[in-house]
Amino acid sequence: MEVVVNGEKQNYSEDKVSILNLLQQNEVDKPELVTVQLNEEFVDKETYESVFVAHQDQVEFLYFMAGGSR
Repeated sequence: MEVVVNGEKQNYSEDKVSILNLLQQNEVDKPELVTVQLNEEFVDKETYESVFVAHQDQVEFLYFMAGGSR
């Protein structure tokens, strides 16, 4: 199965890959700090373990950072 994660194609031999598995396989240390979009729809953090991706899905990991001006 091929999934596009943050613009890069990734191949998985498993038929069922959850959002949580994707985060772990992409070495995201703190998945609770990442917002995930699946095919341009936001995924609730509480469902990362139960939402599965399909062949050619588009997944984006969004990291929000605080900042300011000087």
